[in-house]
Amino acid sequence: MAKRGLYVGRFQPFHSGHLEAIKDVLKEVDELVIVIGSAQYSHNINNPFTAGERLVMIHRALQEAGVDYSRLWVVPVPDVHLHMLWVSALEGYTPRFNIVYSNEPLTRRLFMEAGYEVKNIPFFQRKVYTSTLVREKMLRGESWTKLVPKSVADFINEIDGVNRLRDLAKSDKI
Repeated sequence: MAKRGLYVGRFQPFHSGHLEAIKDVLKEVDELVIVIGSAQYSHNINNPFTAGERLVMIHRALQEAGVDYSRLWVVPVPDVHLHMLWVSALEGYTPRFNIVYSNEPLTRRLFMEAGYEVKNIPFFQRKVYTSTLVREKMLRGESWTKLVPKSVADFINEIDGVNRLRDLAKSDKI
């Protein structure tokens, strides 16, 4: 089997740090499975975008960056909410993989316990590139578009994502 990596994220939204992580991982593997985690969630303050919208963001950003899409699998996976079952559930949604890339402690632990090799991803300006920060800037009306690839900013504007997020923030306070 070719060396196939796995990278899990919620991508709420997909930002430039995610893009750099994918480009770094692709230097080490033949193919990469990108899992859109928490795929069943959308339209809430922490998960404003649907799995389909996140798929579009990832596709457009990778296309814009000239990443060879033939080396990628992008798979939405819903949460199971039982840690002991999560890895096997994820395996059922994805092509086989033999190495996992993650910096998230619980994800790392679960995959290690399942027998996978797990590697860290070099952080790309972690204090600057986080989805939480992008969403916070959207809510406060601050500049956020420089934190995401241009194609992602264009898509979020296309779907009126900032106003969606603001509406969701209002309904959270009711």
